[in-house]
Amino acid sequence: MRRAARPDRMASADDDGARDIDAGAVVADLLTWYDKSARLLPWRSPPGIAADPYHVWLSEIMLQQTTVKAVIPYYAKFLDRWPTVTALAAADIEAVMAAWAGLGYYSRARNLHACAKAVAEAHQGHFPADEATLLALPGIGSYTAAAIAAIAFDARATAVDGNIERVVARLFAVEEALPAAKPRIKALAARLTPHPRAGDYTQAMMDLGASICSPRSPSCLVCPVRRHCAAHARGIAETLPVKAKKGEKPHRFGAAFLAMRADGAVLLRRRPPKGLLGGMLEVPSTVWGPSMPDRGAALADAPFPAKWHPLAGIVRHTFTHFDLDLAVYRADGLPIGGQPPGGVWYPRASLAAEAIPSVMRKVLSHGLGQELGEE
Repeated sequence: MRRAARPDRMASADDDGARDIDAGAVVADLLTWYDKSARLLPWRSPPGIAADPYHVWLSEIMLQQTTVKAVIPYYAKFLDRWPTVTALAAADIEAVMAAWAGLGYYSRARNLHACAKAVAEAHQGHFPADEATLLALPGIGSYTAAAIAAIAFDARATAVDGNIERVVARLFAVEEALPAAKPRIKALAARLTPHPRAGDYTQAMMDLGASICSPRSPSCLVCPVRRHCAAHARGIAETLPVKAKKGEKPHRFGAAFLAMRADGAVLLRRRPPKGLLGGMLEVPSTVWGPSMPDRGAALADAPFPAKWHPLAGIVRHTFTHFDLDLAVYRADGLPIGGQPPGGVWYPRASLAAEAIPSVMRKVLSHGLGQELGEE
């Protein structure tokens, strides 16, 4: 079995105040545990085996702001449909958006396609191995660039996601609140990163944070690096990392208009390519503002004059930065023929396969009286 190089021992008198720690011993204990206990994930290669850069990149983009459980079926579907980055680059963007529907943060899907095209065209279908070149690709930030470099190419790159951030904050008992503590945590994490086996180490840290060093009630008794952990020694592991208090999440309100043609087709329109839900299909709606529009104000923003009647109940959806309540108005039996400005009529049977975001699927399900599945 390959052994990780031992990073330099940290002295307690260093400039960031880190306690004395044998980084090499931390890494050795962590990798011994990982070799026996690594999570089996569809995009992950066994410890010590080189990973496919396309698989690593695809999974890392999908996992942003999303859970492993939610990502697995999407990852399998993408890989089955587009088994290589060049196949994904050649795909129609609308097909990619439709396959992504339900994962949220839809700008990621556009960037995913743009990145695939850049890799296919500028890098002959091969992901670059260094962080700087990876960082220049669409949709790849500092964390993702480091994760790909480490996991796919075993470069000594330091990726710090939420799990790793929590582990490092506890190992060194960093009591400064996030997000101000992020630079220090990143610097401490970089001192731990070994070479070789940087990729296994990165995934081991992710697994440790996901399965043992959890946000609440960490399982310190079974932690492979417990003997090195300053927070455990001081009995403060559950309190770290400290997070600055967030302000109350804003609440927005609006009205959506479900237009039904006599043949059952539904009117949808496409949102602007930039901004929230960029480029996705939506049920026409009012501006989302600080209060629920009354009937008169809502109907003034309807896509066209019709006999709009309000439906009972409210559609509620939570975005990362705000909560949304939508009242739904419906107009039935509209004449066949004609295309309202900016809108397209979609057969009701085709809706489940379209690139429609979750909030709009909720509106359609509410207005149609049935669940609208996601592909």
